[in-house]
Amino acid sequence: MLYVIRCVDKENHLDVRMANRPTHVEYLKSFGERLFAAGPTLDAAGEMNGSVVILECEQPEQAEEFAANDPYAKADLFSSVTISPWKKVLP
Repeated sequence: MLYVIRCVDKENHLDVRMANRPTHVEYLKSFGERLFAAGPTLDAAGEMNGSVVILECEQPEQAEEFAANDPYAKADLFSSVTISPWKKVLP
């Protein structure tokens, strides 16, 4: 099943995001074909302010483990993280 992991950055933490971005990207890449989509959300000025990851997992606990071990989470970047099952319909 696919899971959407939606993370919202703490305010004024772009420096934390940028400092941990290379490690975060490598972490994402380590999931290979299980990674359906990933990218930052943007504020009105076009600055990164969160993340959306869609990951294939057999159990919801795997999505929770993924989120907890994300280098961004370990750097205490996020003010909130939500995980929801997701069904791709289109295209």
